[in-house]
Amino acid sequence: MIKQAFACGAAFAALMLTSGGAYAQTDLIVNGDFELTSGHSSGQFDAAHPYVNVTGWVSHGYNFIFNAGTADTTGAYSSEYHGPVILWGPANGSNNGLTAASPSGGNFVGADGAFEVGAIEQVVSGLTVGRTYQVSFYWAGAQQYDLPGDNTEQFQVSLGSDAQLTSIVSNPTGGFSGWRQQSFVYTASAASETLSFLAIGTPDGVPPFALLDGVSMFEYTAPPVTITPEPGAMALAAAAVAGFGTVLRRRRSRP
Repeated sequence: MIKQAFACGAAFAALMLTSGGAYAQTDLIVNGDFELTSGHSSGQFDAAHPYVNVTGWVSHGYNFIFNAGTADTTGAYSSEYHGPVILWGPANGSNNGLTAASPSGGNFVGADGAFEVGAIEQVVSGLTVGRTYQVSFYWAGAQQYDLPGDNTEQFQVSLGSDAQLTSIVSNPTGGFSGWRQQSFVYTASAASETLSFLAIGTPDGVPPFALLDGVSMFEYTAPPVTITPEPGAMALAAAAVAGFGTVLRRRRSRP
């Protein structure tokens, strides 16, 4: 009986010790906070007009890097139109809550979702076919300064051919949606796949901007399970520990 109880108690303890974390700790994204840049400090970084180069990323549309504090002040320089792109914010008369930086701090991306739309991409390597991965990021909806009109923004986020959509945010003239965190789970179909963020906005001519920062990607497993043992199992485990202690005391007391 004591052996059986002790075995149950040991199994229970082992189960409690192994029901822990759910995520691997290796981030597969290079420069997910967009801090590593070369060339100019802020500005357009699409492949056709590379005013700013962003380590690990390539851009195929009218997309920009905003340094912290510049979005509603000096803006990001458009090398295509030779002038700054500025967003509505507290510094230019719209008390919309636009922050100097995203929750992850520093630089962030501003992507026009209605004009010369093109994805921001990174090839992610080191994947295992059939395993699942979680992509997380911060995003928000904003609008280019001095161009009025209600607008909407969202992102299409793809890993390879698997595309998923964020919710749609609606902004009044001069609005800002506030930063929000989003996560999507994908299953790898190749050892290397392209992760892309495509801004989708309406209407053309406003123009709507979708903001992005803090991109990460980790291998994903099922969330941790909280195990609540039955009262009988708890009593049996406690009896096992007590019984084992009694046996040890008896053995030590023998001549």
